[in-house]
Amino acid sequence: MGDFFKGLFGGQKPVASEAGTDDDFADFASAPSPSPIYSSPSDSSAAPTAATFPEHEALPTGAAKVPYTKWYRVWERTSPSDFYAEAVVIPFILVLALLHVWGRRKNKRKAGVWIAAHAPSVEKEFASIGFDKRKGLSDYGEDFSGLLKEKSAQEYVTYATGRQNVAFVDFKVQLFKRYNPISLAAETALSFLFETIRQPKEVMEATMYAFDGREKELVPVKSKAELDAKDSRFKGMPNSGYDACVWAVVHKEQMKGLRDERYDVSLTATKDHKNLPQWASVMSESAEVTETLLTKDLVEAVEQAGDAFEYLIVTDQPVDKPAKLNEATPRKRVILSLRLPSFMDASAYKPTMPVFEYFLRMPDTLVATAHFRGEVTRKIRATREEETRKLKKADEGEKAEERRLEAEKKKKEMRDTRLKGLSADEQRKFLEREREKGQKKQEKKMSRKA
Repeated sequence: MGDFFKGLFGGQKPVASEAGTDDDFADFASAPSPSPIYSSPSDSSAAPTAATFPEHEALPTGAAKVPYTKWYRVWERTSPSDFYAEAVVIPFILVLALLHVWGRRKNKRKAGVWIAAHAPSVEKEFASIGFDKRKGLSDYGEDFSGLLKEKSAQEYVTYATGRQNVAFVDFKVQLFKRYNPISLAAETALSFLFETIRQPKEVMEATMYAFDGREKELVPVKSKAELDAKDSRFKGMPNSGYDACVWAVVHKEQMKGLRDERYDVSLTATKDHKNLPQWASVMSESAEVTETLLTKDLVEAVEQAGDAFEYLIVTDQPVDKPAKLNEATPRKRVILSLRLPSFMDASAYKPTMPVFEYFLRMPDTLVATAHFRGEVTRKIRATREEETRKLKKADEGEKAEERRLEAEKKKKEMRDTRLKGLSADEQRKFLEREREKGQKKQEKKMSRKA
């Protein structure tokens, strides 16, 4: 009883004996406390062995398989089996890196061969070629690759300007993704499975923008003196305008793709022509346009180009179908697309040089001959006006819908404001009147349908 009261009022507790009275822990009662084993980090002979632990024959976990060594002696702690994953991954990465470097260099060389074969013809027609206006063609020597600008590893572009009837011309050389063979193989395989995916190909596409009588607007000036000189220079020049139309000579293999991808070509009708080879066709808005633009020189150039020829388009309409009125603004252009040969040699471009040179001179033909009869011009204009009318109607419909939504929003705000100022009984009556009006409107609609 005394011990009980001592425990309640903070009396001294009985000290437990060192050795427990439980028989289950009798073996641990007399066990000595463990003592640490110290070893010098500079002593390599201090590695743990079986002799270090006299009571146990086995070493601690992992000590027998990974012996203690210097930090730089990797070969003593590893084996070739530890690097099986690296042995597979590293060669694969090296192969991809080498293919990437090889593909980029080959694409650059191929683009350089193209510009070397075509630069002399471009220089004959244009005052400036390339993005550096301070350099002429002679400044590049035999290496014309400086005329090109690498837009991506598979696309190279260049530019030319300074010619009568032409504002400027853009050249784009599109090549295979040799630097990424996995992507190239995937695109090729998918093109066979899906018609919507075009097969990868190497092409040159040139787009020429005509002045169309707007030289004063398009030629830049830096001072008032240059402006006065420009006015006097263009004063006596002949008009560079010509009648708007969409006309094309197309390889039949490209015809379906062009109709799907280009809005301007979809406005034309397709017809074969007796002067063209069987594999080519004409897409035109009028037969008179075809008879005017399909010259003997053009037919011979297309025949000589053969399968390397894709299309030659004269257009004033946008490539993508316009969704707004400002996107339907006419802009007269001439577009040429040619396939590139598979081997890299300047002589491989001889078959396509006649059609390329004809393309460079075609604006002169358009200015001189593309002036059609009033009936043909009215028909072509009517097509564009119909498209413009559709855009205006769609634009007006969008604006009317916006106005309706705005009116409904204001009406709802006024209703909510008025409803907040009413008492509970007045709100109930107001909502009931609204419900009755809605029912009456619904009944009227049902009776009209019946």
